[in-house]
Amino acid sequence: MLQLDLQRPLPASAGRRQLQSSSRTAHHGMPSRTQQHTQKRSKPCRLHSMPARAQAQAQAEAPLAPVEQKPSRAKKNITWDTLGFGLEHVAPTMYVAEWSPEQGWKGEMRPYGPLQLDPSAQVLNYGQSVFEGMKAQRSAQDRIVLFRPQQNAARMAEGADRLSMPAPPSDMFVGAVQQLVRENQDYVPPQGKGSLYIRPLLMGSGGILGLGPAPSYTFAVFCAAVGAYFKGGQMTPIDLVVEEHFHRAAPGGMGGTKAAGNYSPVLTTQLAAKQNGYADVVYLDAKTDTYLEEVSSCNIFTVKGKHVKTPPLQGTILPGITRRSILELAESKGYTVEEAPITLEEALQADEVFTSGTAVVVSPVGSLTHKGQKTQFGEPGVPGPVATELYGALTDVQQEKVKDSYSWVFPVT
Repeated sequence: MLQLDLQRPLPASAGRRQLQSSSRTAHHGMPSRTQQHTQKRSKPCRLHSMPARAQAQAQAEAPLAPVEQKPSRAKKNITWDTLGFGLEHVAPTMYVAEWSPEQGWKGEMRPYGPLQLDPSAQVLNYGQSVFEGMKAQRSAQDRIVLFRPQQNAARMAEGADRLSMPAPPSDMFVGAVQQLVRENQDYVPPQGKGSLYIRPLLMGSGGILGLGPAPSYTFAVFCAAVGAYFKGGQMTPIDLVVEEHFHRAAPGGMGGTKAAGNYSPVLTTQLAAKQNGYADVVYLDAKTDTYLEEVSSCNIFTVKGKHVKTPPLQGTILPGITRRSILELAESKGYTVEEAPITLEEALQADEVFTSGTAVVVSPVGSLTHKGQKTQFGEPGVPGPVATELYGALTDVQQEKVKDSYSWVFPVT
């Protein structure tokens, strides 16, 4: 047996707590959800599958009312002001569930530590795995909240369908995350100091020799206290370089799925970019090398006047939950929002460029470099006004500084 070490094991005496999440999920014959990510969009945004959309639009014209802020009470002895984005402060409890055809899903809370896998585990040989990224934050109301966790559960289910895996049911997924955060609430930073980053994993853990789906599966969730994703800090403009040789995804491939195998292939270009002083890489479409797709791990937007634009979901771009939220917020603030192809030339002529994602939230792009030619956006070191406005609007909702007219915030405590 191989021990897959999730950082640092704790003694078994820390105990295990059973979570009520035993559920049967069909392995085969699951309805396909992948088609919704291949829909082409080239007109002003009319977003699909958005709970609370109608309710939110009725209230969008009025400013969100501020709410009374309360003091934060994070207890863990961590220097919150110096948090980075890493595993220095992994929380001591994780959630693990196992699936088999005989029993369905059965899960429990247990001390954070190694997972046991045979060398023949499907995930080690054929890469059957998807994951999610989420955050819990201590809000201005001094309670701990999640942001749209049902959307993460739905995206994992879509990825599981694409990779022929049984997905954890939405109520099990959200319940496991909720309980995990409660167990590790001392690791949630004070309001405004960072977040508890949550990583759900679904993998084919059963052994297999020939290519095929695993006979059994593991769903694990762990978490860590984190700060800003990029080293410069939140809202410090980043410098990106346009990749000229490699592509992140191709039509008909896996680019729209949060599969583990989508991420390591970008390391060769990302590491080279960082060695040359760039924060990350932006990829072009594989068919024509003309249109922006996304950065290594986040979506990308351009701004021209009151027009906010992002590449469409056509199967090669991850359907980001932050991306979707930014589009809704921008529309509510009077911007024209559009999901349509963006040529590199159009991006270079933009007033602003910014990225979005769970880890980065909103990150202004200070410059784009293509073939050695650097294009600067705005004043060096100063975030653009639209990125700043949308970052503030998003984080105000996420941290309950204003009333949540969208029903996006999900309380944990």
